Amino acid sequence: MKPDKALSMLGIAAKAGQVVSGAFQTEHAVKAGTAYLVILAGDASENTQKKFRDMCGFYHTEIVIYSDGACLGKAIGKEYRVSLALTDEGLAKAVRTRLLQTSTE
Repeated sequence: MKPDKALSMLGIAAKAGQVVSGAFQTEHAVKAGTAYLVILAGDASENTQKKFRDMCGFYHTEIVIYSDGACLGKAIGKEYRVSLALTDEGLAKAVRTRLLQTSTE
């Protein structure tokens, strides 16, 4: 299995202090307008996915469903995480581009 560059980029963003994780922190970042990209784990419950899709749509924040909670958590050096938000616009664009490339490979 080859390394996932998108998850590696999340680790770099986390070390730079540009990632918030967990449902409460992610929701707060979206509502405060500091989230540029929300990444939701593919194994999140239907209710959680709907909640974040609706919230991100209302606040005009991009959302991507990617990987699973264990991989997202591990990528940022934490335990299982269902949701993450990138709070730096440049990093968010770079990660989004990599996520789209990874999903088409």
